[in-house]
Amino acid sequence: MANVIEEAKRAAGKTAVQNHYPKDAKFVGIGSGSTIVYVVEAIKESGIDTSQTKYVPTGSQSKQLIVSRGLTAIDFDAIPEGTVLDVAFDGADEVDEDLNLIKGGGACLFQEKIVALQAKEFICVADSRKLQPRLLSNWKYIPIEVAPIAAHRVLSVLKEMGSINPEIRLHQNLPLKTDQGFLLIDAPFPILLTKGDVAAGKDGSGKGGVWEVEALSQAIKQIPGVLDVGIFSGVTGPQAQALGGIGGQKPIAAYFGMPDGSVSIRKAT
Repeated sequence: MANVIEEAKRAAGKTAVQNHYPKDAKFVGIGSGSTIVYVVEAIKESGIDTSQTKYVPTGSQSKQLIVSRGLTAIDFDAIPEGTVLDVAFDGADEVDEDLNLIKGGGACLFQEKIVALQAKEFICVADSRKLQPRLLSNWKYIPIEVAPIAAHRVLSVLKEMGSINPEIRLHQNLPLKTDQGFLLIDAPFPILLTKGDVAAGKDGSGKGGVWEVEALSQAIKQIPGVLDVGIFSGVTGPQAQALGGIGGQKPIAAYFGMPDGSVSIRKAT
């Protein structure tokens, strides 16, 4: 079964690169997680000249991956001012039918978000287990990156918002530190509603702990001490550009490797 899943990830990565990697790319975002290994593999095997391309990692793990494959890494804070990434590839912990994402299981959510927001196109690559009708159907919590000094206050506010036993993430019995030196809180909530659910009459305002995806993301982001939240929602890159911005948190497309070796493609509406 493990081999089937890995081959599914490989197929999804290869198809995503074939469909979205610009041949004259100057800056490319590379995310974190096991599926992105196959994205980098596909880039290397594509035959495209990568000698003039700089790859922007979403954390120390993805930087190591870039360098180990002979590609040129450049940290996000080192890219020239005004630079827009040609494309960014990243995985997800869960994806709903509207292409809203949960990310941060690998502890890189803030850098993953700023890289996505700096790219013309954000592409999600995952295996089929990650696709669910609603967020928090299978994945059980929202990762939240917080300042250490504010962590316990944030925990209290999350409980007031309906989170069920939010906890500071530990590693070897100590609070896990992100690349920013921040902590992570993993906050379980009831299954999140989509905008369509709200349009159909369901209440996603937080009553009883039931939230619509974007409403919960915005509410958590407003808690003092929160750096960012592992919900990727809102607009896509092209939609952001139409509004005068740069990029979006929501992918324009998600590629899912299926158990039979095929690739299912979902595109944002």
